Amino acid sequence: MNSALKITAFTAGLATVFGASYGIGHATDDTSPKPSTAAHAGHASTAPPSVAASPGDGDGATGGAGHLPGGLQISERGYTLSLGDSYVTAGAPVDLRFRILGANGDPVTDYRTAHGKELHLIVAPRDLSTFQHLHPTRSTDGTWRTTAALPAAGAYRVFADFTPAGTSQGLTLGADLHAAGDLRPVPPATTGRTVTVDGYRVTLTGDLVPGRSTRLGLAVAKDGRPVTDLQPYLGAYGHLVALRAGDLAYLHVHPDGEPGDAGTAPGPDISFTTTAPSRGGYRLFLDFRHGGVVRTAAFTVTAADGPMDAATPAASASVSPAPEHDGDHQH
Repeated sequence: MNSALKITAFTAGLATVFGASYGIGHATDDTSPKPSTAAHAGHASTAPPSVAASPGDGDGATGGAGHLPGGLQISERGYTLSLGDSYVTAGAPVDLRFRILGANGDPVTDYRTAHGKELHLIVAPRDLSTFQHLHPTRSTDGTWRTTAALPAAGAYRVFADFTPAGTSQGLTLGADLHAAGDLRPVPPATTGRTVTVDGYRVTLTGDLVPGRSTRLGLAVAKDGRPVTDLQPYLGAYGHLVALRAGDLAYLHVHPDGEPGDAGTAPGPDISFTTTAPSRGGYRLFLDFRHGGVVRTAAFTVTAADGPMDAATPAASASVSPAPEHDGDHQH
């Protein structure tokens, strides 16, 4: 790669997060409709190399105007994410209810399946300190329901990732969720290229390059030995979500290969291809399943135009595991 993936402490790159969001778990106001986002058929994706600059890009943006990453808009291409209650209380489990409304204002009740589900719901605070990947259930009237854990007060971003039936492009819509309570901002986590979760060591290789499709590799080991029997999760051996610091632009990336394709091994290596829409800080959340438990390894990274400074030290961090509960993956 001509450019390297900087592993950094987010200190400078996330300064705008705390200036705009009051610290842990804060969010901006709901956005108004903007130009549509490019997407893969059947699933939301990163924007192409020409990406408009957005607030919170850290040290700048690359490319032109006309395209936005997913998750920045509450309404796009005639579809709107409508939360039942945007104001909740932190600490206790929260009952989330929402609907996807079509151009005529009616709830959408027919979806295409992607990664084994009609809709994927991501909940993250503005400082990106935590991450929840949920799979809500839908009633016949189009109302989705699930339970989320909001451990700290502040503002969160809710992402609905789905593909309406009869369409070929996926959508990722985002809305703000405000959790009341005793707000105590904390600095965002810092990581190196290796993080530890429940005895598993996950090592990140590859580089994020602004405006260019690049490959990221993640290798899973336990007790010093490579894990070669990862279990499928959402139709793959790993599921990666990337969120941009500052505005929480959503990059949903797909793994390179899938179980049963005669070319993809069940570990230890999982690879993904993605495009960073701009320079700046990102959080990567890798979900993987082993021993019947889904765990998440989180990395703090920076996409930059130049190679990473070899003299920059890389700190390690630990991430706690979370078992599956009734189809919902929470962190």
